[in-house]
Amino acid sequence: MTILRTLLTIIIIFTGFITCAQTGKISGKISDTEGRPLKGASVFIPKLNIGTSSGDNGSYSLENVPYGTWKVEVKHISFIIIKEYISINSESAVEDFIIREKSDELDDVVISGTMKEVSKLDSPVPVEVYTSMFFKANPTPSLFEALQNINGVRPQLNCNICNTGDIHINGLEGPYTMILIDGMPIVSGLSTVYGLSGIPQALIDRVEIVKGPASTLYGSEAVGGLINIITKRPENAPVISADVFGTTWAEVNADLSAKFNIGKKAQSLIGLNYFNYSNPIDKNSDNFTDVTLQNRISLFNKWSFDRKDNRIFSLAGRYVYEDRWGGEMNWEKKYRGGDEVYGESIYTSRWELMGNYQLPVQENIFFQFSANEHDQNSVYGNVPYLANQKIAFGQFTWFKTLGRHDLLTGLAYRYTYYDDNTPATANANDLGKNRPAHTNLPGIFMQDEITLNTNNRVLLGIRYDYNSLHGSILTPRINYKWNSENKNNIFRLSFGSGFRVANVFTEDHAALTGAREVVFINDLKPETSWNGNLNFVKKIYAGSTFISLDATAFYTYFTNKIIADYDTDPNKIIYDNINGYAVSRGLSLNVDIAFSNGLKILAGATAMDVYNKEEGQKIRQLFTEKFTGTWNIGYTLKKTGLTIDYTGNLYGPMRLPLLSDTDPRSEYSPWWSIQNIQLTKKIGKNIDIYGGVKNLLNWTPNKGNPFIIARANDPFDKNVQFDGNGQAMVTPGNPYGLTFDPSYVYGPNQGIRGFLGFRYNLF
Repeated sequence: MTILRTLLTIIIIFTGFITCAQTGKISGKISDTEGRPLKGASVFIPKLNIGTSSGDNGSYSLENVPYGTWKVEVKHISFIIIKEYISINSESAVEDFIIREKSDELDDVVISGTMKEVSKLDSPVPVEVYTSMFFKANPTPSLFEALQNINGVRPQLNCNICNTGDIHINGLEGPYTMILIDGMPIVSGLSTVYGLSGIPQALIDRVEIVKGPASTLYGSEAVGGLINIITKRPENAPVISADVFGTTWAEVNADLSAKFNIGKKAQSLIGLNYFNYSNPIDKNSDNFTDVTLQNRISLFNKWSFDRKDNRIFSLAGRYVYEDRWGGEMNWEKKYRGGDEVYGESIYTSRWELMGNYQLPVQENIFFQFSANEHDQNSVYGNVPYLANQKIAFGQFTWFKTLGRHDLLTGLAYRYTYYDDNTPATANANDLGKNRPAHTNLPGIFMQDEITLNTNNRVLLGIRYDYNSLHGSILTPRINYKWNSENKNNIFRLSFGSGFRVANVFTEDHAALTGAREVVFINDLKPETSWNGNLNFVKKIYAGSTFISLDATAFYTYFTNKIIADYDTDPNKIIYDNINGYAVSRGLSLNVDIAFSNGLKILAGATAMDVYNKEEGQKIRQLFTEKFTGTWNIGYTLKKTGLTIDYTGNLYGPMRLPLLSDTDPRSEYSPWWSIQNIQLTKKIGKNIDIYGGVKNLLNWTPNKGNPFIIARANDPFDKNVQFDGNGQAMVTPGNPYGLTFDPSYVYGPNQGIRGFLGFRYNLF
């Protein structure tokens, strides 16, 4: 019995020794970039729920930390949050943190240029980053409108009635811009027309923009550039969040979100967006709605799962339903699809699923996947357009570091299904039967980022895709980055190719005017481009004032551009590659200034020349300005807690489409500008009240023109006479020889309006 007691005592003592030996302490100091200690900084290990604050000398100490590798978060007011993994395998670990003020950079980590998290300053690919704070300076109900104050990026409306649109980068049209959500190619094809308006601004954590081709990593559609929308992570989102605002035009937008935990292994963020505009307004007296009426609801849910060894697994889904219409002021749903009162009515139903899973192996291998379906039921006057699109995407990526080489290898596959009720998908032998389009696009890509030394990096990349319709496509690229020792001067040079497989089965108003036969003169070749970019970043510290200059020169040369010819034969849509080339070239400059008194200025300007050249004739691209400028100026009155934001943009003249030589509308738009002002008052820690005026100058595109919509008084062309070639004739009732056409649009047709809203965030 004595021996048994002795053994038990030894076991208890030994067990206690092991228990004590398996925990330790993490300590260190927290300071700013100038070496000043920071008091009151929060140091927290989320998974263990262990935290502390730094003292007067910036020192901190986390006690009783179990052995292992843990994610540590360091936070301080007006400083960028730091997240680092720290390993502890002894009684004490020392880790010092240097954190930087938020005014120095809009964001510290980017992923869009190289598909991995990297410091923006270290990325060999220039990436522009805009956080949710940037977009709050000019609140909008959707991503499409939110991008209007970013230099070189312009939301382009394509129809005065239904307000369809796309996003231009450096003057290139919407089909050349790839839209990603969390790195997934969610918005493409049919959804580029109406899908953008269903992305609420409140879901955005940040937006990363790469200008120039990114096809080596992202494949087709990334010819002109890409916009990657990074949604909020559940672990970083507020527990409860609400953002609601309304305007004097009776627009109402509401964003609600909440996060919750399921056990100890899962966190979820659920968000609801609702937008409603049901007040027909006709300021320009053409008997047509100035702005499309909309009733939209979007539901978003994102999950983050805790896994062994901190491996990643996230899953997100979104559903959007929208009912929008525009047309004559007396239009009602009973007129839908008829020729009595003209209206364009669109019902959109869309779901999306996306995820990222890190494989449970020693190597860094990830599987990204997404699927979406877009169903559209629309009518344009008496012409129905019914379409359905399904896209499935999967991609394996493998990251490996070997000495100075950071390697990335990827294997991707994308399947697209498209069907509609137009002749574009009709069976050539039987127009009454449809022939849905199925496209398979497997691809493989490789990238090697070589660190030559602390000042020089080279990025080499190549991608091979096989399109089931067009065959093999190869896209290489090379990037070089040099930086000074203190990284206050950065020079980047990039050169590469891009490609786009044109989707001829997309919505086109001209194709909906009759039973046209789709004709391919030759086998269509993918559009290809070669691009060169020079980028220089200069950071200046003038006392307590911070200045950042970001200048870029760009040149893109396109071959095999595909156009749809509706003019040669009124009974056909003729597709072919142009016998020539297209060019986009220009210079851009972004200036970011943060003064010690709280004044912040972010301004940019781009000068560009975008044109096609065929048979020796240079043709300036439609709807493309030669100059654009943007600004975002903010100042906070510290005593009152009132923030003033003044935002705006300025555009030079664009060439516009005219219907005939007798069309009285101007061939070029004037210089025009949209300017906004907002006041925000913080109440306590959780509530913001904001309000202001949008479109201060009350600018609309109808000013200086006799009309915007051609033949608005005869939208079904009942009183138009045509000659033997199908061309409209000049008659006493049609003095300009025009047909009904709403495509003469280059800017929003919504005048001055006030807005008022509030935000509530509980952390």
